[in-house]
Amino acid sequence: MIRRAFLRHTIVSSIGASLLPWEVFSANAEFSQITILHTNDMHSRIDPFPMDGGRNQGMGGVVKRAAMIDEIRKEKENVLLLDAGDVFQGTPYFNFFHGEVEVKAMSEMKYDLCTIGNHDFDGGIENLAMQMGKASFTMLSSNYDFSNTAMQGVAKDYMTYEMDGVKIGVYALGIELQGLVPAELYGETQYMDPLAVAIKYEKRLRKDEKCDYVICLSHLGYKYGSEKVSDLVIAANTFETDLVIGGHTHTFMKEPDVVINQKGDRVLVNQVGFAGLMLGRIDLVFEKNKKGNCTSCQNTWLGKIV
Repeated sequence: MIRRAFLRHTIVSSIGASLLPWEVFSANAEFSQITILHTNDMHSRIDPFPMDGGRNQGMGGVVKRAAMIDEIRKEKENVLLLDAGDVFQGTPYFNFFHGEVEVKAMSEMKYDLCTIGNHDFDGGIENLAMQMGKASFTMLSSNYDFSNTAMQGVAKDYMTYEMDGVKIGVYALGIELQGLVPAELYGETQYMDPLAVAIKYEKRLRKDEKCDYVICLSHLGYKYGSEKVSDLVIAANTFETDLVIGGHTHTFMKEPDVVINQKGDRVLVNQVGFAGLMLGRIDLVFEKNKKGNCTSCQNTWLGKIV
């Protein structure tokens, strides 16, 4: 009982650190291990930043990211790869190919899920639907109603995954488009209150789908000075969400924030900047039939010399 309580209440959030080393669990059959990798706001950054003397020169690029993802997959059997939106817009790749290169690159890297950012509408909703038709990964959107649009039936409300006896559930939240995106680009898309939708889907995933771990994939933004709904607001005001992976505000985080939710449980909130400069990694360990705990959270720069 002491051991179980210790695991349940322990969380480590530091780069390259693990208070409960992964190896401790690997030989113990009563534990399962899941690794969550994530990106956000890639903004069509296919190549590394140019060697022009800028602070990001030589950093990022899909080749470095793909190599790092491959190395982690060689080490870890159960890996889930997610993106929190704004895949499109920001380099000539989007201007010339309208998102096709980005979608094909993510497919090659074997992304599992992405959600929709406001800039993913920049080519119009018909273009978004067409490009997603070329993807080998799934797009999630829980609080956009795409009825009577080209995206109807393209994006799913939520997804579940079974890994090593653990069931992971994911739902996704997008930012309000009115006033942010020209109306002609998103058509008849209807925005639904993200907090109400979060409570709806986290309950469905935990209670109906029997998920052991619930992830919110968000393009709401990390935090605001106003009452605008953000990742921190979602984490603090939900009941069953364990992890919020965010985007939109281009927030570089060395490690996740820990927020206490409405049940008094800890929720991780993480985001990894923009342009594919960082790869987020969250290693989880699950005691059989128990809730998962983070053993290591490593947001790694792609190409930065430290």
